[in-house]
Amino acid sequence: MSDETRGFALHATSFDQLEGWRDDDPSGLFETMEACRWHIETVKPYRTGSLGLTSGDLLELLDTARGFRPSSAKAAREFFEVHCRPFRIELANQTQGFVTAFYEPEISVSAEPDSEYRFPFYRRPDDLVDLDSGNRPASLDESYVFGRLADGEITAYPDRRAIDEGALEGRGLEIAWAKSKVHVFFVHVQGAARLRYRDGRIGRITYAAKAGHRFSAIGKLLIERGEIAPADISMQSIRRWLALNPDRVDEILWHNRSYIFFREAPFDGADGGPIAAAKVPLIAGRSLAVDRLIHTFGFPFFVRAEKLTHLDQGRAFQRLMLALDTGSAIVGPARGDIFTGSGDEAGELAGTVRHNADFHILVPNGAAARLG
Repeated sequence: MSDETRGFALHATSFDQLEGWRDDDPSGLFETMEACRWHIETVKPYRTGSLGLTSGDLLELLDTARGFRPSSAKAAREFFEVHCRPFRIELANQTQGFVTAFYEPEISVSAEPDSEYRFPFYRRPDDLVDLDSGNRPASLDESYVFGRLADGEITAYPDRRAIDEGALEGRGLEIAWAKSKVHVFFVHVQGAARLRYRDGRIGRITYAAKAGHRFSAIGKLLIERGEIAPADISMQSIRRWLALNPDRVDEILWHNRSYIFFREAPFDGADGGPIAAAKVPLIAGRSLAVDRLIHTFGFPFFVRAEKLTHLDQGRAFQRLMLALDTGSAIVGPARGDIFTGSGDEAGELAGTVRHNADFHILVPNGAAARLG
């Protein structure tokens, strides 16, 4: 299937041609596939991306997988080999795809503000509305999927600077307060967090909505200003720079006008991942955030990144993953964000993932016949 007007094409291939496929063990995906099936059938189907693959196409695979528990890695691979066909995502400019990674931070918080805990995580405001082609005003770019409804008029919502300077104060939207504006910012980037309260209780927040403004990477800004060398950019190097330049923190963070709102979510124990955009728990190392304008949640992707080795003890990263989340910075057909887990160790793994990668989407046989 080729559509150069979209800047990419799908090229049908075979599992024998997937380098690294025979070394993978996708056995752990089936429980989450069942959770996706349940969501599609009992809650609502996932939104169809521009690629045209639907939740209905996916159900062909998910229904077959229901109750299947592979006895081995080989049996798990054979299930996908029988019921799917791999398609390589080929970019028109002949470049590779690209992967980064994200994780669920654990943040110390207080249920009440004081002189130490001063920086809030906010719930979704009631004047924030979803936008589409039917209600988006001409003054707002198509990238705005949220806006502010006041007195019957929709406008752009206050941005990061305005909110940091108090635009939402006094409305009772605070979930909890953190010690550091930088900590709050990076939870916005990750989209979820575990909250460790002062009484020892652990809570969880996950993405609910955003103010609507475009995401602007502060790492790119620091590179452009010559503050951090391109080869050295990572979450860790950005955090170090902010710690060494406290008087410039607002200037840099406000460059990213995007602002994230959260909702409280159940914390089901240390082994359970956060529930993200696909409304099912994320699996460490097997969950992928994708561009939801192109792709549909729940589909399997085989991702291989030759030079990404620190996630697999020195071996090339090559895994079958499920598309379960999205993000403002995840733009393009062969762009993915790997979920590495929860806590500081997962953060150390995630912070240095910036690698070229090959992407194959596994399409159930019925839809694969339609693609050609």
